[in-house]
Amino acid sequence: MKMGSLSIFLTGFILFSAVIAYAADRPSSFETRPFGKTPAGEAAHLYILTNPAGTQAALTDLGASLVWLKTADRNGKLADIVLGYDDLSGYVTDKASLGITVGRYANRIARGKFALDGKSYSLPINDPPNTLHGGFHGFGKRLWKGEPLADGSGVRFAYLSKDGEEGYPGNLTVHVTYTLTGDNRLRIDYEASSDKDTVINLTNHSYFNLAGQGVGDILGTVLTIHADRFTPVDATLIPTGSLAGVEGTPFDFNTPTAIGARIGSADEQLKLGRGYDHNFVLSDAPRPQPALAAEAFDPRSGRVLQVWTTEPGIQLYTGNFLDGSIHGKDGKVYQHRFAFCLETQHFPDSPNHPSFPTTTLKAGEHFRSETIYAFSAR
Repeated sequence: MKMGSLSIFLTGFILFSAVIAYAADRPSSFETRPFGKTPAGEAAHLYILTNPAGTQAALTDLGASLVWLKTADRNGKLADIVLGYDDLSGYVTDKASLGITVGRYANRIARGKFALDGKSYSLPINDPPNTLHGGFHGFGKRLWKGEPLADGSGVRFAYLSKDGEEGYPGNLTVHVTYTLTGDNRLRIDYEASSDKDTVINLTNHSYFNLAGQGVGDILGTVLTIHADRFTPVDATLIPTGSLAGVEGTPFDFNTPTAIGARIGSADEQLKLGRGYDHNFVLSDAPRPQPALAAEAFDPRSGRVLQVWTTEPGIQLYTGNFLDGSIHGKDGKVYQHRFAFCLETQHFPDSPNHPSFPTTTLKAGEHFRSETIYAFSAR
């Protein structure tokens, strides 16, 4: 290489390195916008997080919900990869739990009943004959208080669920913190405490389509779940209480497999769920620190989603009840199996299954859980 060419090369390399270093050193940006009002006249907000790589997450204090999540494909093009609504009214009337924080108890409780400390409790039956995702007015329908983190990288949401709300005991103070990191991880930290013994199961209910929200079905998405067992369900999608091995069944995702490869097979559990709507028992639980639970890869865009969690279970839901009735962001119509969910959780109906990991939160104790959605492309 001639000296002149070498000089130009070195100058270009130094400039490129400076740009990369600048991007890496730039702080995350934070923006707050109005997002409409609830039917009661309460103001909601949209909190927009952007990291130095351009990855962007938007959250609202109605339901402590994830509204959009923009990540890059293999060519560096950003697209929104979660289902949702353009304005607050969609979340007010939403029945599909798009992007919400689910509580006080995520997933189902059989017949809306459980016993705790010798006392029986009755919950609203909003998914006959069971209770689903906390009831008619679970955490996803409540207005939380959002507080930006000091460094602009996230939002901490707070909510007080009063004693007796939707039938659950105890004044439960809940905090959910979303943090968008510089290495394209959306971390969700859950914390809670109660003045009475209660039950708790918290998760985020985002629907993912790694090709972009509303862009076709997700049957070609290649999925890995690190689970050797799952919890079979009855005809009402309540766990039977057994833990079944996945080996040799359509529920074995230990080897990367397309979601649609076996979803139509003549398996009784798939018939009951109308597809995948099942809790997987993660192999190395309990876990004091987040461990890799699942990975999804979209061959169309190259986007990769990894799910890390401290939770013992993860619910795979394949958009079986999406039917084209939901008109989401940018006018997109959400058709059958246009998205999948990977909901980190304790097991469904645990209060009625003593052999399952406990979901009891004792008075004065502190509940903590962490889930990370990590994004990349290949």
